[in-house]
Amino acid sequence: MIGKRIPRIDGRVKVTGEAKYAADYELPGMLWCKMARSPHAHAKILNIDTSNAERLPGVKGVLTGKDFHGWRWGWMPKTRDEAPLADDKVRYLAEAVAAVVAVDEDTAEEATELIRVEYEELPGVFDPEDAMKQGAPRIHDHLENNLSWEFHMDFGNAEKAFRESDLVREDRFQTGRVITGYLEPPAAVAIWDSSGITLWAAKQSPYFVYRHLASCFNLPLNKVRIIQPFIGGGFGGTKNDSLAGDFCACLFSKMTGKPVKFVYSMEEVLMTCRRRHNMIIHNKMGMKKDGTLTGMHSRVIADGGAYTAIGPLTMFLTGCISTLPYKLPNFKHEAYRVFTNNPIGAAMRGHGITHTRFAAEIQMEMMAEELGLDPVEVRLRNAITAPHETINKVTVHSCGLKEGLKTLADTPNWKDRDKKKESKASTRHGVGLSGTAHLGGARQRGHQSCAAVVRLCEDGSVDYLTGATDCGQGSDTVLVQIIAEELGLRVEDIDIKRVDTALTPCDAGTYGSRVTVLAGEAAQKAAADLKTQLAKFAAEKWEANPADIVFRNGQVYVKGSPQYAMPFQKLAQTACYSGSGAVIVGKGYSQYGIEVLDFDRGEGNSGTSYSFTSQLSEVDVDMETGFMKCTNMIIAHDCGKPLNPINVEAQNQGAAVQGLGQAIYEEFKMDRGKTLNPNLIDYKMPLATDSPPIQVIDILTEDPFGPYGAKEASEGAMISSPPSVISAIHHATGIWFKEQPVTPEKIVIALKEKEKQGTVKP
Repeated sequence: MIGKRIPRIDGRVKVTGEAKYAADYELPGMLWCKMARSPHAHAKILNIDTSNAERLPGVKGVLTGKDFHGWRWGWMPKTRDEAPLADDKVRYLAEAVAAVVAVDEDTAEEATELIRVEYEELPGVFDPEDAMKQGAPRIHDHLENNLSWEFHMDFGNAEKAFRESDLVREDRFQTGRVITGYLEPPAAVAIWDSSGITLWAAKQSPYFVYRHLASCFNLPLNKVRIIQPFIGGGFGGTKNDSLAGDFCACLFSKMTGKPVKFVYSMEEVLMTCRRRHNMIIHNKMGMKKDGTLTGMHSRVIADGGAYTAIGPLTMFLTGCISTLPYKLPNFKHEAYRVFTNNPIGAAMRGHGITHTRFAAEIQMEMMAEELGLDPVEVRLRNAITAPHETINKVTVHSCGLKEGLKTLADTPNWKDRDKKKESKASTRHGVGLSGTAHLGGARQRGHQSCAAVVRLCEDGSVDYLTGATDCGQGSDTVLVQIIAEELGLRVEDIDIKRVDTALTPCDAGTYGSRVTVLAGEAAQKAAADLKTQLAKFAAEKWEANPADIVFRNGQVYVKGSPQYAMPFQKLAQTACYSGSGAVIVGKGYSQYGIEVLDFDRGEGNSGTSYSFTSQLSEVDVDMETGFMKCTNMIIAHDCGKPLNPINVEAQNQGAAVQGLGQAIYEEFKMDRGKTLNPNLIDYKMPLATDSPPIQVIDILTEDPFGPYGAKEASEGAMISSPPSVISAIHHATGIWFKEQPVTPEKIVIALKEKEKQGTVKP
């Protein structure tokens, strides 16, 4: 089964409409929950009058922040600063201050407009650099300079490296304000009865919410049950965390004895939900005449928005992976996450690494150009090879970076890039390249293991239980393939159950490309455990060594003695009916086979393995209007061994287009904390017609820490896409752009400025 192009196991139910998402769930007597939101970005809450809302026919209850008795949640104990409903003051525009439950959605919506809140408006701060200044308005009263979190990493001697460099360059880069872009908004149905809380919710990490609800309502974990529907995309952020709606729906259900549902509107998503941190990166890099990197010093300032959320991990990731994918003997990093009166910054695909890798990749190419060096040769000169240990003790056991770069450099697209530059009329063609890295099997603090239970049915079919979430990436298919491979069965013989915290084993969730690697390890071990138990029955029958029993193609036989064979189904029946009956269940869980991570110093492995992505992008730029179109992409991706090539291709293509959006299309337009484009018309994500042809080339390596040698397969393309596209824009225009997104307006302004200086013809 491994390495075969097997269609997704959930494909049929999705295309026929059978798959149920959170918003599809309806229960008898169900009520609807809606939020009342603040019209101010920063204000004290003086009084909330809910009487008019309570008198509206059909309204069954109203909640305010005081109903949660000061409870807060967050990533770790000392950063728990977010309440389900704001109770003292609001810290970003449209923060939820009250909730209503009513007989239908329209009545609940109308009731929220009847709630009267008396505010004392406070001065706000909306730029992270301004927020750090002495005397800036405090978002949280106990913190000076609005510093949410900081990291300092220092390895080698960066200043000495700069003194010994032939070229040192300092630049300021900035990434844009972007959101995950899923099409399914957050939704859930909650019921609180004698068994506790049951929540059907769109969550890519259900066990996070399970813990939050238990803590908020002072319940044991076995009284909280999260049942996971199909997920309409996640990409981190909001669907990796809890929401006001989750807590309010549960409490309303307790108050009313009825199931309670909420569905966020897309406007609520785009105005209030977690988004990628906007970051400013001050990068300093040293290089020898031959292109050898000597050292790097990066200073990152991130707009964290109003609350901490998972921000500390984001800031850690901005630095710990900066020592990949190129040899970097000296590295210094300062990372500051700053509170502002903007929506909350949190995780998004390529978490933290997209920002600093964009800055370093573009700056390295700028320096190569300044030294008159070929950008591919500079990358090859500095590219790591396995085995490798970075200066901050990141250990790489497999690496296809050089092979990927060479593969792209050998294409006609790259070799003939200058011939194609002058195309037709005012349009110029550009070709750019990047080489990046990403971790797989991510870990953070706390519970990180994945587990699997594989139950044999007496007819030879198999039930598979996992706490790992498929939020659209196709991991369910890959995990079933792994079990089928171990047991010698077909994919059709394995049935995977939806995540249900009352039944499925605990799992940290879907983030950091960890599911295939860690849940895959657990699945492989559980299947092997079941196989070991079955092998004993076969060995007894044939008087053979259990280690010599082979499971393959639906058959079980003795190695080297094919005359001793039977169908897997027959062995299952024999085993299950033996004696008074046997119950055969396989169990397995993942274990990190690497040293402990020093989170405070940024030293060690934040994942089990590392993928390497080389990307070539082509663009056409109209030199009069600034309008551009990405016309082609080639991705040479080292994901170890592709377990399902269809999934690998699709995930790389999707990530590349998501990165394209970040590079040239997507940006929240903000005005004093207000999102001015909270809809999918004005927030410009790439359309299908904007997506170029994307060829994915598998660079095959084999990593010892992934099942069958597999590694991460997609987040790398999210990271490689922006620098390769922006490099291509430079090739077409001769201008380096250091802020994302590179819009037509920015191109026109830069071209006019360059024309004034007499360095470019219109």
